[in-house]
Amino acid sequence: MSIRIVTDSAVDMADHFKNRTIQVPVTLTFGETEYIDGVTIDRDSFYRKLESSDIMPKTSQPSLVYFENAYKELRENGEEGLVITQTSRLSGTYQSACIAAKDYPNIRVLDSYNASIGAGVLAEYALQCVDRGMSLDRLAAHLEEKKADIGVFARMDTLKYAVKGGRVSKTAAIAGNILNIKPLITIRDGLVVMAGKARGIKKANKLLIQKVKELGIDYSMPLLLGYSGVEDNPLQEFIAMGKSLWESYVDQPDTTQIGSSIGCHMGPGAAAIAFFMNKK
Repeated sequence: MSIRIVTDSAVDMADHFKNRTIQVPVTLTFGETEYIDGVTIDRDSFYRKLESSDIMPKTSQPSLVYFENAYKELRENGEEGLVITQTSRLSGTYQSACIAAKDYPNIRVLDSYNASIGAGVLAEYALQCVDRGMSLDRLAAHLEEKKADIGVFARMDTLKYAVKGGRVSKTAAIAGNILNIKPLITIRDGLVVMAGKARGIKKANKLLIQKVKELGIDYSMPLLLGYSGVEDNPLQEFIAMGKSLWESYVDQPDTTQIGSSIGCHMGPGAAAIAFFMNKK
C-alpha cells in the first residue's frame, strides 16, 4: 500500500514537492470576506491585499470536511496517509486532522511543532522516506524524532503587521522604525519567538547567517529558503550574502513564497531559511 503525504496549506514547500502531496486549505478572513487559501485567493493576491488593507486578516484551521475528503480519497485509492500539520501551539489544525482521522485506520497525524518552511522541510523529508519504502508507522515514529532537529530563522523587514496582530506594542514598533530595527524570529517549542535584532537589512542578514552557522546544517537533508511578499528581492539579498552557507554542498537551494498563516504577521519583505541541524 503506497503512502501519500497530506499537509495543511500553512506548510510551505517548494512547488515541485507540492505536486506530490495533498494540501488541505486553511481559511483566511479579511473583515467580513472569507477566502480559501490557494483556492479562492492566491499568495500574490493575499500580499497585495495585506499591504492595501487596514484590516488585519485572520486565519483559521481547515474545516473537518476538507480533511475528511482527503482521507476518503486516499481510502478509495487504496493508499495510506501521513498528515503533517503546522504547530498545534499556533493553530487548531492538528486537532482537526486528528478528529477527522478517527474512522480512518490508514491515516497517521503528526504535529510538526513548526510552521511555514520549518514544517515544509519535514514534509519534504517525509517524501524521501516514502521513496525509500518506509512503512507508515515507522515513518510517523521516525519523523516524530527528526522534527526536533529542524532549525528555522526569518529576518523580518517591518514590525507593522506584528503590531496589527497584537504581538508587538506600538511603542516598540515606533522605536524600531526610528532605529531601522529588523527583527529575527525563530520557532522554539512550537512557538514563534524573537531570536535577535539588528539595525538595517545588511546587519540583520549577517545575524541570520551567524545564527544558522551556530547550529550547523546537515546537507544530506532538505534545505529550504522562503520569502514573504510578491517579489523575492529580500530573499535574493540574503542569498547573495549567505550563499557561503551552502554553496560547497548544494548547487541551489529550493525557494518558496511564505503563505498567509505566517505571512500575515511578518508582512512582506521577510527572508527565511529552514534546515536540519548538523548533530555530528
